[in-house]
Amino acid sequence: MKYEIKVGDKVSDIRLISKEGNTAEVAIGDQIYKVDIVEVEQGIYSLLYDGISYNIELTTNNKKDYKATTLYDSFDVEIIDAETRYKNSRKSSEDDDHAFISTPMPGKIVKILVKEGDKVKGGDTVVVVSAMKMESEYKVVKDRTITKVLVKEGDNIEGDQPLIMLD
Repeated sequence: MKYEIKVGDKVSDIRLISKEGNTAEVAIGDQIYKVDIVEVEQGIYSLLYDGISYNIELTTNNKKDYKATTLYDSFDVEIIDAETRYKNSRKSSEDDDHAFISTPMPGKIVKILVKEGDKVKGGDTVVVVSAMKMESEYKVVKDRTITKVLVKEGDNIEGDQPLIMLD
């Protein structure tokens, strides 16, 4: 299982390699850690790594944002899973002004609502993509002209692949 963890402005890849009882092997970036972890009370954990004991309290309002508190420090932790990464990319692609429309996730083209030469208004949907069992509409941010349609309905696409070029 692989996630990204954001602590402050730093984002790290984290992967659970194995877990047997209280012992877990975790990769953070390229570094592998073998830790013994026990939940001593609800939300309070004791970690043993390299012979040193660490205590941490995790509190959350939802399942992806935590406040981690240790003896000396407190910090916010965000778990960035595939769903969060997809939503963040969708939000940024809708907010930014690009010369093309793309999707952050691999998927399938469901419907193309424009053709080359069409003039579209800000907020118009130009393509519908199915990804992660959801259909998403991709819109232009401001008035644009469609210069090239690079895909057709039914095409399988990669994440970040340009789909429609804009002028």
